[in-house]
Amino acid sequence: MKRLMGLFRRVAREEEGITGLETAIILIAFVVVATVFAFVVLSTGLFSSERGKEAVYSGLQKTRGTLELRGSVIAATDGTSVTSIVFDVANAAGGEPVNLDPAAVSNRMVIAYRDATVNVPDIAWTVNFLVGDADNLMENGELGEITIDTSSQNLGANQAFVFEVKPSLGGTMVIARTTPAGLDTVVDLH
Repeated sequence: MKRLMGLFRRVAREEEGITGLETAIILIAFVVVATVFAFVVLSTGLFSSERGKEAVYSGLQKTRGTLELRGSVIAATDGTSVTSIVFDVANAAGGEPVNLDPAAVSNRMVIAYRDATVNVPDIAWTVNFLVGDADNLMENGELGEITIDTSSQNLGANQAFVFEVKPSLGGTMVIARTTPAGLDTVVDLH
């Protein structure tokens, strides 16, 4: 038994330290784990910032395709009711081209009409390019005159109405006007 106790004392006294090689292996393992973690964090950050950039560009594309009203809104009448409305539109500064072909099946602009008694989600309209090239795209520097036939709407004197011009890409342009109490043949609705 004495011998066994001596053996235990000798084993307890012989303490070995960690060698330099073992320390280097542990240090390298920590560095590798930290590198992988940093790569994952950076990749996640880059992915989320890329998604944010896509959202911003999508929002810009939506707003850049907007039309703007140029000049007055003119009403032509027969003396008792408004027969047509005419107004000029152009691309907003830096806007994307807008398809102004009323006969297009897809990717076309829609004009909605609304007054106190009628709501027409897609009213018939025509366009005449006053300034521009031969295509139906409203591009920067071009000016188009839109004519809407309102003879079937019974739009009379002192009546409020709204047009919503909705291009396929971009914001909606709202034109809200009120006809005057007395209707001349041609009325500027300001």
